[in-house]
Formats: sequence, structure tokens, C-alpha cells
Amino acid sequence: MRVCVFRHIPFEGVGLLGDVWSARGIGYEYADLAAGGSGPDPRDFDGLVFMGGPMSVNDDLPYLRIEEQMIRDAAAKEKPVLGICLGAQLIAKALGAAVRKNGAKEIGWYDVDFTAHAVQDPLFRGLRRETVFHWHGETFDLPEGAVLLASSRLCRNQAFRAGRNAYGLQFHLEVTPEMIADWCGQDENCGDVRELTEPLDATCNAVRLRTLSDQIFGAWCDSILGKG
Repeated sequence: MRVCVFRHIPFEGVGLLGDVWSARGIGYEYADLAAGGSGPDPRDFDGLVFMGGPMSVNDDLPYLRIEEQMIRDAAAKEKPVLGICLGAQLIAKALGAAVRKNGAKEIGWYDVDFTAHAVQDPLFRGLRRETVFHWHGETFDLPEGAVLLASSRLCRNQAFRAGRNAYGLQFHLEVTPEMIADWCGQDENCGDVRELTEPLDATCNAVRLRTLSDQIFGAWCDSILGKG
């Protein structure tokens, strides 16, 4: 089994996702369309993952339009699709929903509350409230027919499922403490970092986040393997 990972900037890689895949014998290949080139053919993979990035889905960037079409094609075929942060916004936009500025930025550790739909969802079964990592200033409407799975105090649409196999997560379950520290030092993020009133604690809830990553991403992998 193989997954195609659409990476929008080099420092936003798979993180803990890679550990989950390795434990299940799932390989992955990066598609860096933002760096130019056509990338691998998504039809050769069992699932597609769209990572985060500092750009907006509303930016006039041709590679984002290509990715949106890939999402629509995959959703039509019920191929497993997962979007994280910018990736979730890409899924929402590809499926007809609006993406816009959120009322406030969420950068750091914030609680998310899982909905009644999430209690019965294969990925989020049994979860109620968790503290997870965020780094975003935009939000999305839900695509038509999508199911809301999680919300936070500052951002209602934190996770959704569209159809059976397309999932969007506004928050970051893939990050390690090392990734968070690295993001804080990246030039592309310096504007956000300057707005913080205190330094980010990269380790705040890292142990629990790894457990959640294993559970949620593991369940997504099981859907690829046909065990869900």
C-alpha cells in the first residue's frame, strides 16, 4: 500500500504520520507540486494526503487548482483522502465550500470538542475533548452533505467527513516538538510568531498528541487497508 503526500512547503512534512504508516507497512511519496513539476500520478496510490502550508487556498497558485481537481477525482471514486490544515481547506474548496479568514488566529495548543457524529465515526470514536496543536488564520464552510466532527471555541469547523472517505482536519495531529520549534523559526511564519504574546511551548501536550495521532491516523490507514 502506498500514499501520495502533497507537500506545500518543505518544513511541513508528514511528522507522526510517517510513524503510523511505517508501523502498518504503508509507503509514501511526496508530491511537491509547489516546487514545480508534475509529481507522481495519484492514480498509482491507495490514498491521498494534503499537508499544510502558509499560503491560502484562495491564492492564485496553479498547483492548488491542480490539487483541487485531484481531490474531486478521488472523492468521486471514494478513494481515501486526508487533508490537514491547508489540506482540509483544499478539500472543502474542491468540494464547493468557501474558505475565508477566521475571526481569530489559532496558533498553539487549543481544545477541540468532538461532536455527536464523531462518537460514531471510525476515526474519532470515543473522543470528547482533546487539546491539540493549531496554526491557522483561515477557516472553511462545510461542503454540502459533509458531517461536522469537531469544533473549538474560536473556530467552529475543525474537522469534517465528506462522503465515506474524505476527511479534513484543521488542527495538526502530525507535529512533534521538534517540528513546532522548527516552524517558529521559519521565515514564512515570522509574522505569526511576532503576534504571539508568549513563546509557544512545543512540548505542552506532545505525549497525548502522539497517542491521538496513532488512533486517528491509524484508523484512517485501516480504511485504506479495508479494515474499517
